[in-house]
Amino acid sequence: MQSPLSILSAWIAVLMVPVIDASPRMYAAQETGQKPHVVLILADDLGWSDLACYGSDLHETPHLDALAKDGFRFTHAYAASPVCSPTRASLLTGRHPARLDMTIWRESAKNRGNRSLLEPITRDALPLSEKTLAEYLKQAGYYTAHVGKWHLGPAESYPQPHGFDVNIGGTLWGAPQSFFYPYSGTRYFQGWRYVPDLEPGEPGDYLTDKLTEKAMEVLDQKADHQPVFLNLWYHSVHTPIDGRPEKVEKYRRKIRQVQPARHRNADYAAMVESLDENVGRLLNYMESRGWRENAVILFLSDNGGFVNECKLHPGVPVTSNAPLRSGKGSCYEGGVRIPWIMDLPGSSLRQKVLKAPVTTCDLMPTVLSILGITRDQGTALDGQNLSTLWQDSAVPGDLGREALFFHYPHYYPTTTPVSAMRHGPWKYLYYFEDEREELYYLPVDEGENHNLMATRPEVVQRMRSQLRSWWEEVDAPMPEKRPERP
Repeated sequence: MQSPLSILSAWIAVLMVPVIDASPRMYAAQETGQKPHVVLILADDLGWSDLACYGSDLHETPHLDALAKDGFRFTHAYAASPVCSPTRASLLTGRHPARLDMTIWRESAKNRGNRSLLEPITRDALPLSEKTLAEYLKQAGYYTAHVGKWHLGPAESYPQPHGFDVNIGGTLWGAPQSFFYPYSGTRYFQGWRYVPDLEPGEPGDYLTDKLTEKAMEVLDQKADHQPVFLNLWYHSVHTPIDGRPEKVEKYRRKIRQVQPARHRNADYAAMVESLDENVGRLLNYMESRGWRENAVILFLSDNGGFVNECKLHPGVPVTSNAPLRSGKGSCYEGGVRIPWIMDLPGSSLRQKVLKAPVTTCDLMPTVLSILGITRDQGTALDGQNLSTLWQDSAVPGDLGREALFFHYPHYYPTTTPVSAMRHGPWKYLYYFEDEREELYYLPVDEGENHNLMATRPEVVQRMRSQLRSWWEEVDAPMPEKRPERP
């Protein structure tokens, strides 16, 4: 097993990046024997173009932009699913949601719906038989802490049974009813949803801020004594769209002045800024305590941005993923392509942009490789170790991957049941309701506007065959035709 330093050095050589003197940021474990901390920051519903470094024309994200400059970012990173829970399962296991039989969030997993097709009944919890990233790291001596959203099952499938020493805030719910304390019971959302371990709270407390404070407390307690895996899964920027009032007003003024073409929701912009601000708080705090230099930092989203309206702001789309098509729930690029930023200790790769298509299934095997942890054999893995991007690849940036697959056999405001795949530059979609097929050539049609079905039948035939073979391989849950009434 190569050391992280040798992997990073090989990466630099393959990408032909001029080698900056790496000695100020040499990998600390080489001299101290201390394993690096791992900080996985997951945003909820953050769109591909919602950060300034990914082209937003409104949102201010200086801290995440700085992280991209310190490290590197992927331009063709994909969520394994266009909705949250399945992608979260893929992050922790390296396995595709279709293979896990988890293709929709918990609350809808047992609901067949009342539409033209019957949706498949799927699992509503991550099975305890699946070995997670947290379990691997815990075995390797890490203190494992989950902070924030969980949404991977009821109590018997909470973070602790999946390898986390502590769970702060993680429940069966997918979203709070308000981002302001007590995070529940507004005029738009009746009932009670609590975020545990954030008590006592005070009026005005903002959920994103409080989760960051809890993450800092975890590091304070453990980071000087043992390596920490901090799994910080924010609820931002999921609905309800509930920004801090002073930030909302700031963006209302900015929209009037700048008149952006794409991002025009001031409340959502305020939430994006709060998310960015809190990532900055955490990383700056780690820097001040001497932990940042020996930490693997990962930031990404769980699916594409939500392009529909929300109850709090009727008539105003939450965000735009332009130039990509559609958004959350859809298998068009806007529903599955996500921002993904990484910073590795000892790396002199700064401000680099990696264009290879990667997926959230890749995260678990990649982190294990960086840490030198051997994965158990015998379980089929859908993710790849991304260190092959910088090892012996004949073509820099080529993973040698045959295809990426997406499977959402359910309904959502942006889609009917659909499967899709990307093979090299080609994107193919199959819609189950009417058996419609679509084919796009992404290098010149990133917005998926020109269906090439009629002009490239040989590509359609090949990709159709590949997709059907993949369905069989993973035993993908399928929608069914509704029985006709006698």
